[in-house]
Amino acid sequence: MMIVAYVCAAFCAALLALNLASVAIAAFRCRARPRTLPVPADAPAVSIVRPLRGLETFSEETLGSTFTLDYPSYEILFCVQCANDPVIALVERLIAAHPNVPARLLVGDDYVSANPKLNNCVKGWDAARFDWVVLADSNALLPRDYVQTMLAAFRPDTALVISMPIGSRPKGFWAEVECAFLNTFQARWQYGAEAVGIGFAQGKNMMWRREVLDRAGGIRALGAEIAEDAASTKIIRAQKMKVRLVDMPFEQPLGARTAREVYSRHVRWARLRRVTFPEFFAPEFMNGSFVPVVTGAYAALLLDANVPIVAGSILASLYGAELVLARIAGWESNWRSPLALLTRDVLLPVMFVDACLFDDFVWHGNEMTVREQEEPTTTA
Repeated sequence: MMIVAYVCAAFCAALLALNLASVAIAAFRCRARPRTLPVPADAPAVSIVRPLRGLETFSEETLGSTFTLDYPSYEILFCVQCANDPVIALVERLIAAHPNVPARLLVGDDYVSANPKLNNCVKGWDAARFDWVVLADSNALLPRDYVQTMLAAFRPDTALVISMPIGSRPKGFWAEVECAFLNTFQARWQYGAEAVGIGFAQGKNMMWRREVLDRAGGIRALGAEIAEDAASTKIIRAQKMKVRLVDMPFEQPLGARTAREVYSRHVRWARLRRVTFPEFFAPEFMNGSFVPVVTGAYAALLLDANVPIVAGSILASLYGAELVLARIAGWESNWRSPLALLTRDVLLPVMFVDACLFDDFVWHGNEMTVREQEEPTTTA
């Protein structure tokens, strides 16, 4: 039994070290600074494609931020699938209010995959005039140094630069749980993955070196996977190139969230990871505090140590580190944050099992599945 106790203690210590290392990496890369990064002397022209569907709580602010960038040469391409979408009136008003910024509204649907967002982006990619193309979700808030922050991350081997969404302005407890998922959890693991050379694309903010995607067949090649960011990662790795993250990720204002919305969103992403990167999804059962606490507490039980103190110390170490990261980065944090972190970690193993058992989900009103679609058969 002593061997089992030492194995459990060592495993718990390894998980704690891994978590603390990811926190340290993210704290270094995401430390808060003024949003005043200068424009590079050889600043290239950039096309910004924003796929839209419907009006959201912060739509006027997030879409309006596209017009106020401190960058000398860029164009905006707003993409909408349906001519009766209520967001069109807002876009037309914003374009009229900023006549000095080249901007167009493109309406129509190009079906290239089961992914409606990708279908919406196709016309924007095709219409983009420049060699650097940004795909930015409608709910991403662009700071004034948005473009130069992304350009600064490029290296000769870089195909794509991304920014994780950092949840801000939560309204209510479940929006704070969303922040606990996005900020000190998913963002830090993304930075950790990049640090060991396995950076992954994430679809919220993506700046492409256009020639890389064009070599693979252009934006339509992203239809090879149900998630465009998974397809992006595989295309880039096939060309022996890298995905890199910006040094200070960009904000996504949240507003109100319900428990159902938070759970559905994150279990959907888990299902997508299961089918697109199964080898990286499998260890996710160790995410959060559940496995470290269980293994540490079991080791303490076998070694006749105080189990509640050991379990509490593990939680304090993990959550204390996340709260320090939030403070360094200037992210959402308040007296309810420890409870939000604990709620997230209670949900993580449930989501893992859910993602393993079920394939279907609904995204923006579209019923979708992660199952491979069967080819239609014909009869003579």
